[in-house]
Amino acid sequence: MKTKMITFMFWVLCFDLAVGKECTNTPTELSSHTFRYQLLNSNNKTLKQQVLLNHHDHLTPTDDSAWASLLHRKVLKQEDEFGWMMMYRQMKNQRGKSSISGRFLNEVGLGNVRLDPDSNHGQAQQTNLDYLLMLDVDRLVWSFRKTAGLPTPGAAYGGWESPDQELRGHFVGHYLSATAQMWASTGNDNLREKMTTVVSILGDCQEQMSNGYLSAFPSEFFDRFEAVQPVWAPYYTIHKIMAGLVDQYVLAGNNQALKIVTQMADYFCKRVQNVIKQYTIERHWRSLNEETGGMNDVMYRLYTITGDSKHLLLAHLFDKPCFLGLLAIKADELSGFHSNTHIPIVVGSQMRYEVTGDPLYKEISMFFMDIVNSSHMYATGGTSVSEFWSEPKRLATTLQTENEESCTTYNMLKVSRNLFRWTKEIAYADYYERALTNGVLSIQRGKEPGIMIYMLPLGPGKSKATGYHKWGTKFDSFWCCYGTGIESFSKLGDSIYFEEAGKDPGLYIIQYISSSVNWKSGQIVLDQKVMPVVSWDPRLRVTTTFSSNKEGISSTLNFRIPFWTTSNAKVTLNGQGIPLTSVGSFLTVTKKWSLSDVITLELPITLRMEAIEDERSEYASLHAILFGPYLLVGLSTDDSDLKPDSDSISDWITSIPSDYNSHLISLSQETGKSTIALAHTTNTITTVKLPDPGTRMVRLESESQKGCFVYSFNETVKLGCDSGGSDSGFLAGTSFKMMDGISNYSPISFIAKGLNRNYLLQPLFSLRDEHYTVYFKVS
Repeated sequence: MKTKMITFMFWVLCFDLAVGKECTNTPTELSSHTFRYQLLNSNNKTLKQQVLLNHHDHLTPTDDSAWASLLHRKVLKQEDEFGWMMMYRQMKNQRGKSSISGRFLNEVGLGNVRLDPDSNHGQAQQTNLDYLLMLDVDRLVWSFRKTAGLPTPGAAYGGWESPDQELRGHFVGHYLSATAQMWASTGNDNLREKMTTVVSILGDCQEQMSNGYLSAFPSEFFDRFEAVQPVWAPYYTIHKIMAGLVDQYVLAGNNQALKIVTQMADYFCKRVQNVIKQYTIERHWRSLNEETGGMNDVMYRLYTITGDSKHLLLAHLFDKPCFLGLLAIKADELSGFHSNTHIPIVVGSQMRYEVTGDPLYKEISMFFMDIVNSSHMYATGGTSVSEFWSEPKRLATTLQTENEESCTTYNMLKVSRNLFRWTKEIAYADYYERALTNGVLSIQRGKEPGIMIYMLPLGPGKSKATGYHKWGTKFDSFWCCYGTGIESFSKLGDSIYFEEAGKDPGLYIIQYISSSVNWKSGQIVLDQKVMPVVSWDPRLRVTTTFSSNKEGISSTLNFRIPFWTTSNAKVTLNGQGIPLTSVGSFLTVTKKWSLSDVITLELPITLRMEAIEDERSEYASLHAILFGPYLLVGLSTDDSDLKPDSDSISDWITSIPSDYNSHLISLSQETGKSTIALAHTTNTITTVKLPDPGTRMVRLESESQKGCFVYSFNETVKLGCDSGGSDSGFLAGTSFKMMDGISNYSPISFIAKGLNRNYLLQPLFSLRDEHYTVYFKVS
């Protein structure tokens, strides 16, 4: 209990020193989900009162005043002031124009893509499917039934889904989205039955309440919200539930889900209109627009399905002028904003662009992506520290355990894929690959279903198993990042292939992930086989083959040539070389495809260093090391000094051959009912419980250890020391059995020469509990 209180006070101090930007009615430190959860579960009544009650009058300005306050920032001529406000009011009063989505690339639906089960992505998907199937329907909907006054069999889940948590129900929304995506990706019948049952029960709950309302908490939460009283983000939770229902309709064809979500939308349309009528211009609806997350996004999506103009109006009421306005005038003032509740607002603004065609919203999201990439992005592709954006180009002093909230990576992928669909710019596809490979694949604990992380540590010598949150648990965490996590691993196939309609249809292959796609427009089935990448043969090899039940038509395949490869890349069609386009563009091949056609790509992968995004001279030496799209981290607990002895990075960072795995051994000993092993900890050889397979232990080197030495006889290893005696107990206690290594080197492993020692480098996504360093001091 003492440790928990110290940790909680640490969070209090952090947010007291650096609170979020004032763009909501919420006390700004409460924007943090972590802080809010700790506060609501604290026994410190005085602190609760101080934080919650003393800040209840924190209000934001109205739409018009927020927009007008940006006038001086835009540096307009005086005569342009009228035009500035007219532009805003025209934008505000749009009621929907013809959709411009016909100009965009369309994703190939998840139902037409299948991942190779043996690939990293296929295994991650299967691990997630196992978890979704573990979850119990009655426990998931317990609080919904309770709120509706229906019988509640079973027991509610714990963590953020506990009946006493104000955010309860949010994970169920994510579950609806994730199961719809996973069913489309796999066709698993057991999963379809579970998710259909959840939708049916939610329908029963809504019918019982009779007014269209549906939630795991009572509508009184919105009474508190509208009275500007403390409550934990009810609209954030509602938007998750509504988004899940929309996904159940769009991806799984569940008409009941559409009926439920439409009734919910109608309920909130009436409620919000009533609220607006009750407030003066000084206390406009905007003053209540708290942690709404992607409420604007889900309402724009619903509008595209229903065409109901009131859904479009409600969507716009959840846009934030005090945030989007800054982006509209191209001001990088992200620092201090809560990342995960503002990135979805950008996603919503992207949907508004697609619905209305207003180019301002396109510019907003393009500028947002540019400043995140140039000033707020870690080498993983992630952003945020302790849930917030920090100062631009000042990332060196933010490296710790609480970096890169997983939710932010999930949402940034949405922003980047939309921008790619609009522009076909390969940089957005490159970013997607970086964030997916290093940010998403890194949050699962191997193949253990339901074990994920909230934050991805990026500080020197950190571990996914340490820090404030550590690894979550299957049934008692349910953080926001558990929700986005189960979605991320359910839709791994949604951004591999995009199609372009037309007389000669085109397919864009933007991610190299072993998979097959049924491309109906092109009347072919394409199979993409990616050979596993290894460090000792630095090339990405992709083979594309075809099958079809119809007579082929002329169509175009566009292959991404990523920025990380070289001009020595090779592409062949049926064994004949194809002239290669430049790096950072698409290779285009057009023909009538047949069963005999084979396209092969061989893309050289190079090592490179990337400086941390920090313009201060004292941090100029901090660099991350990447191998193509893979972020390499060094196994280390504290030191992080590299000493290159050559200008060529390949001279001092060398690959580990595959046969080196035979050099790895473990030394174990049976003691009663358990097995112990030798481990190296803080320059000392100690005994530990034999870890599970897949856990890395530092190899015991054949060097003397302060009077001790190691020698072997057949398969028995002796640890000899100057003990002053040779009794049988001592000899038995220092005898160990030689076994194969508990784990092998990752196929992508390197040795880097350091100032004081060498470092083992391997991909971040391959680690579980090991301590590692992302940014090295390169001198």
